[in-house]
Amino acid sequence: MTKQTHSFQAEVAQLLHLVTHSLYSNQEIFLRELISNASDACDKLRFEALNDSSLYGDQPNLEVRVSFDKAAKTLTIADTGIGMSEQEAIENLGTIAKSGTKAFVEKLSGDQKADSQLIGQFGVGFYSGFIVADKITVESRRAGLAASEGVRWVSGGTGDFEVEQIERAERGTSITLHLRPEAEEFLNGWKLKQIISKYSDHISLPILMEKEEWKESEKEGEPGQMVKTGEWETVNKASALWTRPKKDITDEQYKEFYKSISHDYEDPLTWSHNRVEGNTEYTQLLYIPAKAPFDLYQRDKHAGIKLYVKRVFIMDDAEALMPQYLRFVSGVIDSADLPLNVSRELLQESRDVRLIRDGSAKRVLSMLEDLARHDRHEVAAEGDVTDVVSEEDKAKEGKYTQFYNEFGAVLKEGLGEDFGNKERIAKLLRFASTTHEGLVVSLADYKARMKEGQEAIYYITADSLAAAKNSPQLEVFKKKGIEVLLMTDRVDEWALNYLTEFDGTPLQSVAKGAVDLGKLQDEAEKKAAEEAAEAFKPVLAKLKEALKDRAEDVRATSRLVDSPACLVVQDGGMSLQLARLLKQAGQKAPETRPVLEVNPEHPLVKKLDGSVHFHDLAQILFDQAVLAEGGMPEDPAAYVKRVNALLV
Repeated sequence: MTKQTHSFQAEVAQLLHLVTHSLYSNQEIFLRELISNASDACDKLRFEALNDSSLYGDQPNLEVRVSFDKAAKTLTIADTGIGMSEQEAIENLGTIAKSGTKAFVEKLSGDQKADSQLIGQFGVGFYSGFIVADKITVESRRAGLAASEGVRWVSGGTGDFEVEQIERAERGTSITLHLRPEAEEFLNGWKLKQIISKYSDHISLPILMEKEEWKESEKEGEPGQMVKTGEWETVNKASALWTRPKKDITDEQYKEFYKSISHDYEDPLTWSHNRVEGNTEYTQLLYIPAKAPFDLYQRDKHAGIKLYVKRVFIMDDAEALMPQYLRFVSGVIDSADLPLNVSRELLQESRDVRLIRDGSAKRVLSMLEDLARHDRHEVAAEGDVTDVVSEEDKAKEGKYTQFYNEFGAVLKEGLGEDFGNKERIAKLLRFASTTHEGLVVSLADYKARMKEGQEAIYYITADSLAAAKNSPQLEVFKKKGIEVLLMTDRVDEWALNYLTEFDGTPLQSVAKGAVDLGKLQDEAEKKAAEEAAEAFKPVLAKLKEALKDRAEDVRATSRLVDSPACLVVQDGGMSLQLARLLKQAGQKAPETRPVLEVNPEHPLVKKLDGSVHFHDLAQILFDQAVLAEGGMPEDPAAYVKRVNALLV
């Protein structure tokens, strides 16, 4: 068959240009990525062969071979895995498919070191070969196809690639890198073994390299050299890391295993390795990352859990094994109870899977609780006796804050998704407040600081921290020194529908219902407020009439100190913030009219009585309350026109 030339998809061409010309820090990651891909190909063959053992043909062994040729300046990674057909080679190596290449390109920052660390995280690991190679040749034959249906794919990493059909006796794929002059350090057996030991030691398949031995030169005065013997040896431990005893695994090995399965360059925050016995037996090795992945907020993102059954790989991204709100967790679960031919449909319904999912969720929450306990240690006053802090505890300081800044918004989704663990999740939440900057205030912290007589945990939701801190609804709380939690995540409004109380204390939005400070408001204040409201009744009646199409009600309030008016909704109603979020998401929000609360003591409100501009002032008052609450007036031009008319 003649060669066919194809052009790379635009984003792949852009990526290859960046890889070839910019990303040169930490070159050795290419070998980790290519060996990981080879291992995945073998795992996929093993899985497909459960139903069709003939796919093995006359090659029963699954393995990865790494070889190099100093004379030709080539490095080859070959596997006996599932292989590719011609069409699969074109689709997988030349287009985005589901690799996430486009998202990768959008994420690039221009920082060479930071950008190179993204390789693999976006499923573009194959292209990392161009960091060290100016040409890559891929030869492959899919399991089950005839020897005459092999394929050769060749590219120099520029704008196009060539594909041709070839005769290939072996099943699987071999990738040959034609190394650049500056990358010839990888034509060294000792260095390659060192890299494999560092990144790929855990892989359960044997990684083979040719043995080398030292041979003295026959000519006097010339140095000896390493010579290949023709015998192949396994250079990794070739045993699944999660099956080894914990005492035999170093922290460094745990970290490198995480990087290989998650394609993350950074070390994880923490991990947990356990064997669970009982009604369902399984081994779990779960990791919490240090940084959020680029697609964290895509609800259809699958959890990064690999499922094995009796050490046989079944599937990547086994979403049924981890709740959606913990989709950031990476790791491996190896079950002794699930059937080897488990299907995705069965996986969703299996009782054993539900037990594994529940057990995994509880394990992750335990890890987070441990980080939260050690997040900060109070500094004692001089002379005080304090507990001795171990080195292990010191190592965990600040890690929960780091976790929460990255994943806190996703964790909140668990309030509505995981009713059985709702209380545990609530204890892990952190917020800013009117008395504390940053996400450092837990609900337990707030409750411990509540004023005597305070009967609720007060909070406010807003689009931003500045909008929350400066909301008019907070004025009376600031005046009385009552702490209010500031909630600015988009998920907060939804999540708090499922959290109405904490440890017996109700949560109360300061933007819903009439303000009622209960025992915190003395009788003199209540009486003064009632008298002001009574005297203000005629003006309130006129305001209700002027705003009858915009406000459900108009009432005097004691919650305002410096502002003339604010908007609230009735208890149980949908907040204005949630209504805005629904509209921004393209969803229908029920039409709800807010309540306008006015401050009878404010000069602008006092000016209403007897004013010839009463109607315009009433509309301005309402629109200003909308702006202060974070919204936009229904008719901005009319608002500006009214304000200008009064100014002149």
